[in-house]
Amino acid sequence: MTKADLSPLQQTVAIGGNDYWNDSCSVQELSYAIANGAVGATTNPTIVLGVLKKEMAFWREPLQRIIDGNPTWTEVDVAWKLIEEMALKAAELLRPVFEREKGLKGRISMQTNPTFYRNAEAIVAQATHFHGLAPNIQAKIPVTRAGITAIEEATYRGVNVNATVCFTLPQSIAVAEAVERGLKRREAAGLDVASMTPVCTIMIGRLDDWLKKVAKKDSIVLTPGHLDWAGIAVIKKAYDIFQQRGYRARLLAAAYRHHMHWSELIGGDIVQTIPYEWQLLFNKSDVEVKKRMQNPVDAAVVEELYRKFADFRRAYDEKRMTVEEFDRYGATLQTLRTFIGSYAELLACVRDFMVPDPEKN
Repeated sequence: MTKADLSPLQQTVAIGGNDYWNDSCSVQELSYAIANGAVGATTNPTIVLGVLKKEMAFWREPLQRIIDGNPTWTEVDVAWKLIEEMALKAAELLRPVFEREKGLKGRISMQTNPTFYRNAEAIVAQATHFHGLAPNIQAKIPVTRAGITAIEEATYRGVNVNATVCFTLPQSIAVAEAVERGLKRREAAGLDVASMTPVCTIMIGRLDDWLKKVAKKDSIVLTPGHLDWAGIAVIKKAYDIFQQRGYRARLLAAAYRHHMHWSELIGGDIVQTIPYEWQLLFNKSDVEVKKRMQNPVDAAVVEELYRKFADFRRAYDEKRMTVEEFDRYGATLQTLRTFIGSYAELLACVRDFMVPDPEKN
């Protein structure tokens, strides 16, 4: 098979370094992604809600079966069972990849309850539960103050973690160090670490989104297009540090807003978790597939962002934020609100099945 026979995403994988995941647990979308070289998938409350709405014809019967079979369960119990069934379906689709790659790829990431973001003990308990559902489950843990504690402890317990709600260099370094502490504790106890595949997400598009909101709120005038480089600049700097220090956590790029969130990272030893709609666009594009991860972001772009945005300085400098400050970072607050809001909407959707509106029936 020649390069011309491969889709752009298949070419990206063939170049080496990059893995790509489907940013959804949708059966249709994941099937397409696997066919184009994807070796993983991910979920969060927003994704699960979207899949339920989009594939209601498929999930209506399983949801009703859960409700009918568990007459004492609350809407919370039912919702989490549905989330688990969605994840297990995706895990089943990825199982051939998991077996082919000897357990180092082929995982589905499940996000812990977003309302637990302040409770390390609750996060660890749920992550450990997810870990036991199937051999190819990865647990998503938010990079909050409690989340950093949970990442270390979950890693020590053998859970493959995917750190999420992460936008900055200080957060990603804190994740890498927490993973190292957890792995070293396992090694000291004589436990396996060879099969562990921790990743640290940087939601590059959501950092761009936040800075654009700040620019609008504070009436900051910038060179057109420069704000599209903020997340890329952060993840490229983080990547260099991760490589230099030999961190065993692998970086993952998420929250796609334009093709550079894919094309500028080609050739790096990272994961790209790409929404289905962007996969379709990338595979139809004429963007040249070549290694660009090693190319630094234009110094003039970084200088302008650094000079005009305190929140870019917090994102770009390793020592600019402490772990205790993570929970108050603007992009963190915005994303937590989104995830918690989607979770509440998911519960409401389940409630409509359990307690249907009599005026609509």
